[in-house]
Formats: sequence, C-alpha cells, structure tokens
Amino acid sequence: MSSSEIEIPPLGLGGTLKLPQHPAGLIVFVHGSGSSRFSARNNAVADVLNKAGFATLLFDLLRPEEEGDRSKIFDIGLLTERLIDAIRWIDASAELSRLPLGLFGASTGAAAALCGAARLNKRISAIVSRGGRPDLAGAALAQAEAATLLIVGSNDDLVIHLNEKALAKLKTPKALWIVPNATHLFPEPGALEMVSRFAVEWFSLHLAGVEAGS
Repeated sequence: MSSSEIEIPPLGLGGTLKLPQHPAGLIVFVHGSGSSRFSARNNAVADVLNKAGFATLLFDLLRPEEEGDRSKIFDIGLLTERLIDAIRWIDASAELSRLPLGLFGASTGAAAALCGAARLNKRISAIVSRGGRPDLAGAALAQAEAATLLIVGSNDDLVIHLNEKALAKLKTPKALWIVPNATHLFPEPGALEMVSRFAVEWFSLHLAGVEAGS
C-alpha cells in the first residue's frame, strides 16, 4: 500500500491518495459540511476500502480561508466544480485514469457527488452516500447514471425522509440501507463499521469489470 500527499490543480487543494498494489477501483471521497481530508469518519471508511483492495482519494473541497464560510459549505455548485477538478487530475494520470471510479459522499458532499456524476456520467460507476443530503442535488438525481446507495441511521428521522424523496427520483440501480440504532454521524458502536461494509459491498458489485470511461 502506497500513500502520498498530492495537490489538485488549479487551486492546489490538498489530498491523500492511497494505492493498493492492484486496485479494484478508485474511490473519491466528497466531504460535506466543512469537513476535510482529515475527517476521522471518512478515513475509517477509507481504511476498510483499502483493505478490500480499493484505492482512495480524500481531498479538501475548500481552501483554508473558505472553511468557516457557511455559504461555501452549502454551495453544491462550488463543491461539484472542486470534485470535477479532482477527477480531471485523476484522468490526467496514466496510472489512475484506467481505474473504474466510485464516489463516497457525506452530508452535502453526497449532493456534490450526484451532481458530478450527472456531469461526467459514464466515468462514474457507483456512489455511496453516508448520512447524506442527496435531495440537494436537484435535477441531477434524474440525470446521474451511477449506481447509488444511500445509507442513513435509523434514528436520523429527517434525513431518512429526505433520502426517501431523493431515492424516488433516481433512475439508476439504487438502494436505501438503514443502519439500526444509528444517529446522523454514526458514532454508535459498530455503526460506522456497518457503513464501511455496505460501501465495500456496493463498490465491489458495481465497479467489478468496469473499464474506465466505459
């Protein structure tokens, strides 16, 4: 397993890229609500994906001076553009561009993931949302072609409702999986581990045999 710190042009956004020897695909994490590549929860999920043979990229969607600006945190268009920049960086790499691509979105990052998938379509094969706000993706819900899994805690009532509404608008292979006795950030014992298992299962199913750009 190799790990490297990278910068994504044109803004120089910081990122951490981890590559197993023979990756089954590359999962790009799309953070939300002002989080960063150092998110403990997303790093925990990434570790499980790495052990399952997936490469992962965690990167900062916001520059340091933007992190305290609530308008930036909920600017789905801005977050989507930053995601597109990261995927352009991936596709400029001979090593990475050949890998099937999945997105793991949390909170508002789930909406940006869906919007990015609607823009790039065939390049994105699968999306997993953890406690996400896919409803904020708007028209992209009906346009994205990536197989999409929405994961929500059973005690996160409002977000369950919003995810159910979003699920109805998705035209792709889709599912809504509920983690028992979990709240929004999945701090309960075993909850985040279940999220990680769900993610491995979904990406393994929908990235298997996919050729990049197909």
